Order: sequence, then structure tokens, then C-alpha cells
Amino acid sequence: MTPADLSRTVLHAVRRAVDEDALRAPVPARVRVERTRPGGSGDYACAVALQLAGPAALPALEVARILRERVAAEPGVGRVEITGPGFLSFTLDAPAESDRAVLAAVREQGLAYGHGGALGDEIHQLHHAREVRAAVTAQAVFRLLVAQGARVRTTCEQAPDPDWARLGVTVNAYGTPPTPLTEIRPVPAGATAGELLERLGPDAARWGLLRAAGHDRAALGPELLVQGEANPLFRVRYAHARARALTRGATALGFTAEAAPYGESPAAQAENAATAAYDPAARPLLDLLADHPGVLLAGGRHRAPDRVARQLEAVAHAFFDFHDSCPPLPAGDEKPSAAHRARLAIAEAAGTVLAGGLSLLGIRAPEHL
Repeated sequence: MTPADLSRTVLHAVRRAVDEDALRAPVPARVRVERTRPGGSGDYACAVALQLAGPAALPALEVARILRERVAAEPGVGRVEITGPGFLSFTLDAPAESDRAVLAAVREQGLAYGHGGALGDEIHQLHHAREVRAAVTAQAVFRLLVAQGARVRTTCEQAPDPDWARLGVTVNAYGTPPTPLTEIRPVPAGATAGELLERLGPDAARWGLLRAAGHDRAALGPELLVQGEANPLFRVRYAHARARALTRGATALGFTAEAAPYGESPAAQAENAATAAYDPAARPLLDLLADHPGVLLAGGRHRAPDRVARQLEAVAHAFFDFHDSCPPLPAGDEKPSAAHRARLAIAEAAGTVLAGGLSLLGIRAPEHL
């Protein structure tokens, strides 16, 4: 069960409780679940009971009890606890099954993994100054919102800078139209688009403009061009390129993430996959892949593409840790096994998530570095 699945499960429990007249409150459009914080209980937590307590005219703990019995009966949910003033904490069954569901979703959806219709009922007009960081941020927010189903247009206070097009920026109109606007006003970059393009090129310029939170100054120095692990952009793109190289290497060795190697029994495949592919070293990476849709949604909802950039950095870091601890390719005379195939599936999913996230930020993900 993925976080999105769990969110839908909790929302379904709320609807059931309302339909059964156990809860008299409006059903929310969506329910947010998030990873339990360090020291907390379970895998995920949700504050929906606190959200519904007021409209239902019931204590939050009572609302939590009503929902707990309905969520606990759902497949994939192992245990539901009530903590604090009324938080629901969920422990999921069969983590390996949940992991396989995440990997299957990434494989099926490709670069669109994490896109959805959560904001399908929303219309946004993003308005920004004639300044390069504001323009690039607005364009990234536009992409994130559209990826979640929202209808969006952008306007600029004045005629756009012609160099913005080389940074992937388009503006629907300029001037200040008489409609409700969402202002995009990060700390200015202190340079023009032309200057940044000449010094950094489009990819490094966009990363530098988007990586810092809007209220912080953007780091736009020559360190963005360093070809080494100290440069987060290089590390993210290198992780993607390395994932693609693993796929090419596996093909050269005659196996893929899906096709079983010759001579290996189904029992041996299952045992190898369980003991090697889902090694503890894979856990941080698998968790980040599962969390990716929620990060994209939060990035759009909060107008914060920097959240996506930091997510990609975390995925790249976890990918290299996983890669070094659980090599997806056999070494020497070792033959490809189910463990290698499962590890390769994880590595390929990481590469897909990195490419999809970079695409939403308007940055290329090269196959070779």
C-alpha cells in the first residue's frame, strides 16, 4: 500500500462513517497522510480526526475511534493506533508487497509517477514580477500544479524578458488582470536571465534559481558547474545516468528487471528477492520513492519547487548508498539472480523518479555523464 493508497483508504473510511451516520461532518476533498516522525508510532500518521472534530461536534479522540475500526479492517493495514490528542498512526502489512506496488507504479507511470488529479477542481493564476527568479519559479510551480490536475495560467507585471524563453519560461499575458492572483515573489536573483545563461547555462541556472526556498537568496556561483559530488545538481544527474547505465549493463549480461534468469527455480527467486533486494540498505530509497507523489503535491500546493529539488537530492544520496551496499549487477563469475533483478528494478525506479522530478523543474536528465 502506497501513501496515496492509504490516503484513499482513510478517506473511504470517513465516507463510510458519514454514510452510516456514525459521523456527522462534511467529507473532506482529500486526506493527508505523512511519514511518522522520529520517535513516533507506526509507518504513517494522519490528523483527519482533529480536522473533523469541530464539524462533527465530537472530541477528536472519539472521531479517531470511529475511524480506527473502519481503517483497521482494510487490506494492507496491519495496525491502527490513536496517539496524542487524536492522531491516527498506521502500521502497514507486508512491506515487501507495498514496495513492489511502488516499483510497479513507477514502471507503469514512468516520468508521470507522482502526477495525479488531487488539485483537479482548482484554478490558479500565478502573477510575478519582471525578474528572472520570479519567472522561473512561477514556471516550475505552473508545471507542478498542472501535474496535479489544476488549471493554471501565468501573468507578468510587464512584458517578458526575451531571454526567459531559453530558460523554458512562457507567460500567458502581462499586466495585472482584474482577477484573484497568486503572487510569486522570491528574493530576486540579482542577475538577468542573459547573464545567468552566459555564466551557467540553462540547467544549472534553473537549479540555482529553484533550489533555495523563496525567502532565501539563490546560490548562483560557479559551484553549480562543478563535476563532483559536492555539487547537488551533478549528484542528482549522475545518479540518474548511473541508473540508466545499470540497465544497459544488465542488458549486456542478458537479464532485465523483469525476466527471470535461466535455471533459477521460483522458490529460489522468491528467497533471493526477499533476502537481498529488500536489504535494510534499500529501505531509505524505497521510502523516498513511495513519498515522491506526496512531495510533488506539496511542492505545487505550497508553491515550493525547492521541496522537489531537495527530494531529488535525497533520492540521489539514498540511491548511491543502496548501489554501493546492494550491487544491482553481478560481479566476476557471479550469475544474475532474482536478487539482481529486484535490485535493478529499484535502481531503475530511482532513475525514473530523478528524471521525472528534473523534468518538472525544467532541467534535462542526461543518459550519460
